[in-house]
Amino acid sequence: MTAATRAFPAFVLVASAVALSGALASQYWGGLIPCELCLLQRWPWGVAIVISFVATMVGSRPALPWVALLLGAVFVVSSWLAVYHVGVEQHWFAGPTACSGAATAADTLEALKVQILHQQPVRCDEPAWSLWGISLAGWNLLGSVIMVGCCLAAFLQSRRVGERAGWRRGTA
Repeated sequence: MTAATRAFPAFVLVASAVALSGALASQYWGGLIPCELCLLQRWPWGVAIVISFVATMVGSRPALPWVALLLGAVFVVSSWLAVYHVGVEQHWFAGPTACSGAATAADTLEALKVQILHQQPVRCDEPAWSLWGISLAGWNLLGSVIMVGCCLAAFLQSRRVGERAGWRRGTA
């Protein structure tokens, strides 16, 4: 595998590791406790790390367009999760009942106990941190959309290079 073939998966590997490391650092060193949706948004970045690591180690140039498409699909999922979380934070639509919405009044002491025991410690509809008015879910959305664009560009570029090399005609 050439260095050019490894460049894109290595870029995705580093970018995904930085994004996931930032989330973990904000949790363990910054003291930000993640909500249920924040934890869910970490999964696509981890999946992208695994895919890009494997592609960096064993991939080949003819497989690069498909790796780019697969990674693009992962980041589309990440984008949709982030859109959902931003929408919950902005109260555009309802979030998971366990971590968003107003608490209902309990009729009995036992009902109050059940309500308290089933409530998440961090609410999904209240941003814990923001920079320039953009929450972490918003930054995740921005990063995910940028990665979708990078994957799409890599896919299109690798297809053009492949067509010039004769991959589509079966002569390579």
